[in-house]
Amino acid sequence: MLMSPSNKDAKRKYFEDQFDDEEVLFVFRRHPIVMRKGLILGLLGPLIGVLPAAINPGLGMGYFFGGLIVGFVLGVIILFPSWVGWYFSVFILTSQRFIQINQKGFFHRSVADINIDQIQSVNYEISGIQETLLGFGTIKLKTYIGDSTIKDIYHPQKIQKKMIAALRDLGVTKQVFPGVRGREEDEEEIEE
Repeated sequence: MLMSPSNKDAKRKYFEDQFDDEEVLFVFRRHPIVMRKGLILGLLGPLIGVLPAAINPGLGMGYFFGGLIVGFVLGVIILFPSWVGWYFSVFILTSQRFIQINQKGFFHRSVADINIDQIQSVNYEISGIQETLLGFGTIKLKTYIGDSTIKDIYHPQKIQKKMIAALRDLGVTKQVFPGVRGREEDEEEIEE
């Protein structure tokens, strides 16, 4: 089936709620470490599967390998909700807004939509030996409507640098409000 020229030139939509005049700058997600609880519980599946053959070796190798296969299937079933939460939790920076989509399990999704003009600062924090060794941390967005904290982000320093560069390219700058003195006024007062 051939596409008409109007459909061919239309901008590609990367997500369902994307506006027609909105360009996706970049997308990032949490570090896979957020699946650790599901992974640990999922690894118990193969252990439970081979337990009958380990307790009674007379059952034979058929029970061992059968239990191992059933255990792996059980482990994947246990890990699956954690994977869904990780995979479908994404953070999208577009030319107009910053969108946080958090998925918890199968039936809970929360979406936060922040206009990029409302973003005042983007900071990151890496604290502790686990975060330092595995390369994940926290991104902190300060906005006019409140602060937003995004935990367990892979390489937060790179994400912060990308976000600041994108905000500068879009012309989002610090705004001075009436009644608030600027740095130039402070410098003039010091010189006098």
